[in-house]
Amino acid sequence: MDYSKKWQAMRERKAFLALADGMVFHGTAFGARKDAVGEVVFNTGMCGYQEIITDPSYAGQFVTLTAPEIGNYGTNADDMESRGLYLNGLVVRHVNDASNYRSTGDLAGYMLAHGKPGIAEIDTRALTLHLRECGSQKAYLHVEDTPLDEANAIALANEWEGLDGKDYASRVSVPEPYIFCPTGAKKITVYDFGVKSSILRRLAAQGLAVEVVPAKTSWRDVLARKPDGVFLSNGPADPATAGYAIDNIAHLLGKVPIMGICLGHQLLALACGARTKRLRFGHHGCNHPVKNLASGKVEITSQNHNFVVDEAALPPELAVTHRNLNDGTIEGLKHKTLAAFSVQHHPEAAPGPHDADCIFAEFAALL
Repeated sequence: MDYSKKWQAMRERKAFLALADGMVFHGTAFGARKDAVGEVVFNTGMCGYQEIITDPSYAGQFVTLTAPEIGNYGTNADDMESRGLYLNGLVVRHVNDASNYRSTGDLAGYMLAHGKPGIAEIDTRALTLHLRECGSQKAYLHVEDTPLDEANAIALANEWEGLDGKDYASRVSVPEPYIFCPTGAKKITVYDFGVKSSILRRLAAQGLAVEVVPAKTSWRDVLARKPDGVFLSNGPADPATAGYAIDNIAHLLGKVPIMGICLGHQLLALACGARTKRLRFGHHGCNHPVKNLASGKVEITSQNHNFVVDEAALPPELAVTHRNLNDGTIEGLKHKTLAAFSVQHHPEAAPGPHDADCIFAEFAALL
C-alpha cells in the first residue's frame, strides 16, 4: 500500500466538530461518512480504545481520547466489550494503521464497518481543556461530503435533545435473556443495562453461574428464576429516567443479595431513596484514585459515568464505603441492614488497572 497516498486522501476528507457553545474544531474524517449529534466527553486512558468504543455506557456520546496516537495495535474480536459500537462518534488527534500480531483490522475500518463516524487531526488537548472548563457539551459532527455551514451545525447541536432525562439503558440492553455461564456453585441474575463482557467474565471467574436478562425484566420474573444473587450492570445516560429498574430493585431488596456497578450503583441508591446529580464533565478514564474507607487503601480505578449519587440526599440506611480522591464524590455504598452494596467505578477494568477486582470475590462471598 502507498501510505503517502492514503494519508493524503485522509487529509482531504475535511470534517469539523461544532460544540453547542459555538466552539468549532476542524480536522479530517475517518470511519463512516455520516453526520451525527452527541455529547462530547473525554477519556484519559492511555490505551484500550477498542474496549472504550465498545462500552455501551458511551451510548449517545462522542468520545475524545486524550492519548495522541490511536489505532496502533488495531482491532480484534476478542477485545470487544459488547455486541457492537454504541457511541455516536470518536474524536482523536491521530488515527494510525494497525501493527500488532493480534490485530485483524484497523480502527478506521472498524468504525466504518459499524457505521460510526470519527474525526482526527484536531487539537484534543484544547478540546479537553475546554470541556474541563465549560463542562460536557452537546455537539454536531460533520463528516459528510455535502457542505454544511458551521452556524447551522451549532444550531443543530443546540436543538438535539441531549442525554439528560433520557433512558438509554433500555436502548442498549439485550433483547432476550441468555445464559453466559451455565454452571457454578451459585447462580446469579445480571440485569443488563449496558453490561460489559469483562464484568460477566469476572463474575464467572468467581465460580458463579451467570444468566443475563433485559433491563426491563420484572422483579417477579427474576425471583422466579431462583437466583442466589442479583447483579446490576453498568449502563449509559441518566439513571433517574430508568424508573422501571428502580422499582424492580426496590422490590428485590431484602429478598436476594444485590451488587451494582456504575449505573447499577446509582440505580441501587435511587431504589433506597437517594438522588443523583450530573457531574461537570464526568469521570472517564483508567487512572482515578479511590479510597476504600474500610481498609484505608487507595485503588487506581477505571471509570465511565456522568452522574453520581448526591451525598446531600443520602438516606440513613446507606453507608459510604469508597470515596473518589479527585473530587470527593461517592464511589461505593453499602446497605446497613440488607445484603446490598455497589461501587461507582469499574473493578473489571478493561481497560485499566485491576486494583479493585477483589470486589467480585466479596459479592461471591456474600452469596
